[in-house]
Amino acid sequence: MREILKRRRRLLSRRNDGKPEPISAALTFATEWQWPVLPGVAPDPRGRARCACPDPECTVPGAHPFDPGLLAASTDARMVRWWWTNRPGAPVILATGGRAPCAVSLPALAASRALALLDKRGMRLGPVIASPTRWALLVKPYSMEQLGELLYAKDFVPGSLRFHGEGGYIALPPSETGQGAVRWERAPLPGSSSPWVPDVEAVVDAVVDALTRTGVSAPEL
Repeated sequence: MREILKRRRRLLSRRNDGKPEPISAALTFATEWQWPVLPGVAPDPRGRARCACPDPECTVPGAHPFDPGLLAASTDARMVRWWWTNRPGAPVILATGGRAPCAVSLPALAASRALALLDKRGMRLGPVIASPTRWALLVKPYSMEQLGELLYAKDFVPGSLRFHGEGGYIALPPSETGQGAVRWERAPLPGSSSPWVPDVEAVVDAVVDALTRTGVSAPEL
């Protein structure tokens, strides 16, 4: 019982502004769910839409690994605690694929309309991550061969869809990036050892169909 209460206190810890502590979220992802994570680059304090990395044309400011690199992603509690103790405001970056979920992302407006249609159809979705510009639907890990076969079989796939598989990454809540806050649009159900996620085939089929039916052109962002 003591361990359960300790775990709940960690999961519910908040900063002074009421938002969850990144270190608490990172430890939950790494130790409870066995998702390998690492700290991202913080937004450049000189400009919210800028990144602190050396690339002046960075397209995902603050929302990507830099030092350490992606291969350093870990589920080790000591490593995760050390990272966020030294960089308490760092975004939480998930290394997708392998033991962790992959993701399918699309522009926020298109995603909002697609999810509304899928809800009407009663489709079961897993966690959905939202940033101001894009939403990401978490899916089961897939291989590049599996994804290639899936896309090849389709007559049309919107160019705005992005696929975050093995060797990829996404920012997890409650990260603060150069594009704004990252939050759960559909939060994982509480109490499970690891959140349930659907197959990539089901998500891609449903999202492409929903985008076609809603007539959303989904500009590339």
